[in-house]
Amino acid sequence: MPRHCSIDFSSLVVQMVAGIVALVVIVSLAIGWPTILLVQDQVDKQAWARVEQGNRITHALYDTWLRRAADIALMTSQRPTLPALLSDSSEGRLTSYLQNLLQGTETDILLVCDQEHRLQVAVGELAQIDPLEFCMLQDRTDLVIVTLDPRPQAWIASAHQVGEARLGVGQVIAAIQLDDDFAEQMSLQTGLDHTLLVNGQAVASSLPGGASAWEQVDRDPIADSASFPADDPAYLSFGDRPYFSSRLHVAGSVLIDEAAVDVADIAASAKRLKWTLASSMAVVAAAGSLVSILMARRIGQPLTQLVDAAESIRAGHLDTSLSVSAKVREVSLVSQALESARTELQRTMNELEQSQAWTDELLKALSEGIVSIDEAGRITFFSPGAESITGHPQRDALGRLCDQLFPPAEDGTPFSQFIPLPGQRAKIHLAPKNGRQTTLAMTSALLCTPGSENIETVIVLRDISQGELVHRLLGQFLANITHEFRTPLSALVASTELLLDQYPDLSHSELQELLSSLHIGLASLQTLIDNLLESASLEAGHFRVYPRATDLGRIFSEAIRMMQPLIEKRRQWLAVELPANIPQVVADSRRVSQVLVNLLSNASAYSPDDTEVALRAAIDGSSLRVTVSDRGPGIPKGDRTQLFDRFPTKSLRNLHARHGAGLGLSVVKAIVEAHHGLVGIDDRDGGGSIFWFTLPLAVHP
Repeated sequence: MPRHCSIDFSSLVVQMVAGIVALVVIVSLAIGWPTILLVQDQVDKQAWARVEQGNRITHALYDTWLRRAADIALMTSQRPTLPALLSDSSEGRLTSYLQNLLQGTETDILLVCDQEHRLQVAVGELAQIDPLEFCMLQDRTDLVIVTLDPRPQAWIASAHQVGEARLGVGQVIAAIQLDDDFAEQMSLQTGLDHTLLVNGQAVASSLPGGASAWEQVDRDPIADSASFPADDPAYLSFGDRPYFSSRLHVAGSVLIDEAAVDVADIAASAKRLKWTLASSMAVVAAAGSLVSILMARRIGQPLTQLVDAAESIRAGHLDTSLSVSAKVREVSLVSQALESARTELQRTMNELEQSQAWTDELLKALSEGIVSIDEAGRITFFSPGAESITGHPQRDALGRLCDQLFPPAEDGTPFSQFIPLPGQRAKIHLAPKNGRQTTLAMTSALLCTPGSENIETVIVLRDISQGELVHRLLGQFLANITHEFRTPLSALVASTELLLDQYPDLSHSELQELLSSLHIGLASLQTLIDNLLESASLEAGHFRVYPRATDLGRIFSEAIRMMQPLIEKRRQWLAVELPANIPQVVADSRRVSQVLVNLLSNASAYSPDDTEVALRAAIDGSSLRVTVSDRGPGIPKGDRTQLFDRFPTKSLRNLHARHGAGLGLSVVKAIVEAHHGLVGIDDRDGGGSIFWFTLPLAVHP
């Protein structure tokens, strides 16, 4: 069998190995772990330094874009041609002029608004934008947020008066849209990815996919941001790439620029460096562990062999030798002493095993059960005989209270009250289990275990249930038989005395009635004696049938002839129904006639007066099915399985006690089964029972 090993930390070898390995691991961690932390810290500082530097550049770039928009608006408004075109009111020439100016600048739109903030001319990308958003600027440079669906737009716009303010011609607005292209330019100039946010919604981004892809970004703000140089620091995750980011407000407006540096390459380099350091630490630890194992095995191998041998002996393998080859003198002396003790122990164990085996075989051979209980009434021993008698497995019985395991059938008296004194006997009826009541005979003795002050009671149990049952059944059987014989004999004596005393004075009809009573009494006695003889023959194993091809009509006629006087006396009538062509059956005619007599006798006995008893036969395949129907009280379905037994249930015994000894149905079953037929009972429509049996046909139809 495989051996399951476990580490014993009290072992010398294990402690040596563990000590050296722990020392190597501690040294490796003391050197390597701070290095890994330092590398990670430097990598993070480098990444955040890039973010901080990018933020400074971003601030400067936004200032540059604001000045650039202001310069474009100023230069456009100061061109001498523009006032003339505005005064001329030639919209076509003005539009063409502004388009030419737009092509030479970095602006996206140019607008000219009058003093009442009404748009006069606009060139550039103005789709879905209300120019009023820009016309409201009053000679200043600012960020303009245009609310659109599905996302807003952000613009850098600058307004400047055309010509001199006193002329009141209007103002020129130059606007630069902060879109994905703008974010791409910012990314090229700062080395960072930029995302412009308005109220938490992205309006432009240099990340792959632009502003529409911002919803796929996972942002994890840094809770403790005091140690980070950037504003509102966070970790970003876009796709499978990590970023460090910070946010800054542009010109104090609601526009936020989130600058992020891609740290995937930096993280990969740091990870490779950490894995290199960890691998080096693991190699050093493995080398140190290998050296420690070699040293420990060299020192502790003899002790390990001795321990293994001792463990084998403890597991029951006493034939394992404890002699080991060791260069250490103390280990050799211990080995010799243990080997001597093992030899003596093995001899003693062999003697005990032989004694135990003899005791176990003795207990198994005993039909009586042996149970021991302690002073608290708990079971401490439960023999195989006790298992067989009580039906309780030993594992369920041990440790339980005897009063719980053996509930008496009496009026709640605990089992312990029935235990007899030593030298006396007692009898107890246990509560029924699985429908069977057990009767036990008990004797007891006191047992004191050597070296213990506890006294236990040993109980010897003997199952006398079968003897009690046979005794009760025999008494009931004799009482029923006595009653069965007394009734017809009393009738015969009375009829005979009446014939002897009054024969000359009796009329012919009175003589016929007395003779009929004598015939019925003699037939009843004959049926009872036949059943008794057949029951005894069954019990002795001498029961035989001699089937041959037999005329069914002759069997029916014989049974009807015997039962007709009894049926007429009870004012009943017999209905007979046979097939048109009466078949021959393979049967012992005398035995089958006895079956019919028993069934008809029972049907007449259980049916009330002035009712019908029916006898029918019908071909059913290769068999003949014979039924006898009555109008009696019927048989409960729960009792039908034992109806044809010689020792039926209590309810059936009570029913037989009112109408007879109950031997007839068991004889019926034996005769039918000896003919390879079947027997059973069904309910009859309108009340009563239908008893049926089958016989094989002599010639199959």
